[in-house]
This record gives sequence, structure tokens and C-alpha cells, in this order.
Amino acid sequence: MSAKPGPGSPRHMVFLGPPGVGKGTQAAELARELGLVHLSTGDLLRAAVAEGSELGRAADGHMRAGRLVPDELVVEILRERLRRSDAAAGYILDGFPRTLGQAETLGRFARLDVVVSLELDPKALIERLTGRRLCPKCGTVYNLITRPPRESGRCDRDRAELILRPDDRPEAVEVRLKVYEEQTAPLLDYYGRLGLLRPLDASGTPAEVALRLRRLVSADPSVDRGRASPSDGRNR
Repeated sequence: MSAKPGPGSPRHMVFLGPPGVGKGTQAAELARELGLVHLSTGDLLRAAVAEGSELGRAADGHMRAGRLVPDELVVEILRERLRRSDAAAGYILDGFPRTLGQAETLGRFARLDVVVSLELDPKALIERLTGRRLCPKCGTVYNLITRPPRESGRCDRDRAELILRPDDRPEAVEVRLKVYEEQTAPLLDYYGRLGLLRPLDASGTPAEVALRLRRLVSADPSVDRGRASPSDGRNR
């Protein structure tokens, strides 16, 4: 079976998975191949703030105060973004929704063909996250396991000394994974009941995961179901 996504591939997707599983990397590359818009919550908020829109100013106020941006504001920013012409060809939502409430709201205005759940053993996840290193100069992210620098502890681009981010320390990683299990994992049951969920083994190299993803997308049966919205009941 070919691993190249074909013309019948799903065009409206959500990528779910715990921190460090690689959903951002895989979503970005697949979106590029299929000509889709790749949208993550962080990118959406930063873009809205940079544009200076009313929604962006409201989000900026929360972020500057160190508060989480309220669900209703995040959803409205996403709704506005999906109305733009470049999203007409389709989109991949990366890490959104994060809660059951967000998922139910999303289903009222956005179509979904498939929800890809990237899965990895918790021990391997912790190793990946605690193995991440950041270049403080250029922002390049390395991983001691999957993407090590050519010279140990130094950035390939500018030879700056790499650092371990506070949220990648073992104690912080355990908290992040616990939050995911409590808030986001219930979405697996939700989308499973709707018939949209497609598990994906995220072990191995990024190239190996990408090959599995393309096979999953190429073979996905949801493209024959009329691309229903979760809210319309046809996938129940």
C-alpha cells in the first residue's frame, strides 16, 4: 500500500497526543504535503495578538497578566481563523481541542474527518521530554534521543550552549502528563464514540512515524462518510 496521501485523503483533522509525542512536527509536515492550514493554539493566539484585532487584544491582556486565555476566547479566535479563504481547502488542528468542553463547542461550527491520536509509552514520553534541549539564541529545539546536536551540548547553527527548559525537567514533565490525562484523554472516548478516532503508534524516528501517518491517512475510511461534523449525528 502506498504511503502517499491521495486525493481522497481527509481534509479536516485534529491531532491529539500528550506533550512530547511529536504531534506538532507530524501535523506541520502533513499539512504542507496536503496543502492544508496547520493551526496550533499557541500560533493562533500569537498571530491574533500580532494582528492587533479586538480578539487579539483581549487575549494579550490575559497572557500579559499570566492568566490562561478563556476557552470561549480561544474558540472565537479559531472560528475567525477558519473563515479565511486559505482554510477552505482544509486544516489540521494541532493540540486543540484540549478539553471536552472545547471539543463539543468545536463540533458546532467545524467539520472533522478524522482525529489522529498519537500514542507512546509513558516512559518513552518522559525520556523524550527530559531529553529536549533548546538553543537560547536561535530557538532551535534538539532532542538527545531523536535529534541530537552534532556537537554535544552545542547548537549546530551558532554553537551556543544548549539549555534544559524548566518545563522539561522530570518533575515538571510528570505534572504535564498528569494534566493531559485528566483534561485531554477523555477526548479519546468522545471522538471514539463519534467514529472519528484513529490511533497512531508514535514510537521510533520521526520518519517512521510519518510513514505510519501517511498510511493511516491514505486508508482512512472517514473520507467516504461525507465529512460530517461531530454535531450532526451521522458519525454516531
